[in-house]
Amino acid sequence: MADIKMAADMNDYFNKKKSQNNYNGGNNNGGGNTPNMPNMNFNMGGAKANIFYAIIILVVLLVVAKPFTIIEEGERGILSTNGKYSDQALLPGLHFIIPIIQKVYIVDTRVRIINYASKLEAVNGLDREGIITKPAITVLDKTGLPVTIELTVQYRLNAEYAAQTISNWGFSWEEKIINPVVRDVVRNVIGKYDAEKLPQLRNTIATEIEQDMTKNITSLKNQPVLLQSVQLREIGLPPKVKAQIERVQLAKQEVQKAQQEVARAKQEALRKAAEAKGIADKARIEAQGKADAMTIEASARAKANQVIAKSLTNPLLKLEQIKVQNEFNKALQTNKDAKIFLTPGGSTPNIWVDMKDGKKQSSIR
Repeated sequence: MADIKMAADMNDYFNKKKSQNNYNGGNNNGGGNTPNMPNMNFNMGGAKANIFYAIIILVVLLVVAKPFTIIEEGERGILSTNGKYSDQALLPGLHFIIPIIQKVYIVDTRVRIINYASKLEAVNGLDREGIITKPAITVLDKTGLPVTIELTVQYRLNAEYAAQTISNWGFSWEEKIINPVVRDVVRNVIGKYDAEKLPQLRNTIATEIEQDMTKNITSLKNQPVLLQSVQLREIGLPPKVKAQIERVQLAKQEVQKAQQEVARAKQEALRKAAEAKGIADKARIEAQGKADAMTIEASARAKANQVIAKSLTNPLLKLEQIKVQNEFNKALQTNKDAKIFLTPGGSTPNIWVDMKDGKKQSSIR
């Protein structure tokens, strides 16, 4: 309204100036000294000035009223006409609106992050570039012990239903949708387990939290939010529970150490037993080998003796005796001092000794 009033005042000003110019021109014409042509040029110059000033006023009005808006990529525009939101969001680009009657609200549809962290981080945290830091979530376990959960939630506004989401939930939709769902799901999941078992079930708990959050958010009308991921970063346990877990871990380590020592002792015993068995087997095999060799040798000798016995007939023995006697006779011919010992029956060869040999003689005596 102030701009319209200013424009009206300027128009009055130009009209007054025009009237004054016409008046002065009339006086000059009345005197007969000034021709009419210069007055026509002055009027044409005033018309141009009026157009120039009108353009300036129009530009000022456009700048002040701003009848257009530019929506960047990754954003959507919510058009409000006389306080009523449009059903469809404005896509990225240039859009013209009716000043005063229409207004465009820009909403971010890019990925946003909420970090549920420790109190120190929450105090220092700022909402910058879609990153929000909130205090860690404190809930009770199955036995009623307090447990602190730190996690990161990544999500984005559903661009397809951005206008309906803002119309139904308002611009504080994150506090009405994400935050309550996160806290409710974490409380329900952690409440099913004992605090001392939570570290062992970390992966299971993280999966349950993400699945339950996805189920709760997707069940909302028009699915206002698209959940990207839920990351469980830390499980804070009470000091007593931590101490108990540490004691249990130490005890388990001692048991494992003892089991390892027993296993090593068993391995050593098995090794020694195997070594002793190997030595015994070796000795047994060697003894068996010797025994088998002796048996084979004795058997061979027995067979040989049997063969020899079978081959010694009475005629053969007589022939051998004759041969030996013949040798004795030859010996007596060359050595008359030799003594001959005859075996009765003639079953064994005769033995003779050369008495001229001093060594043999002494040995016989």
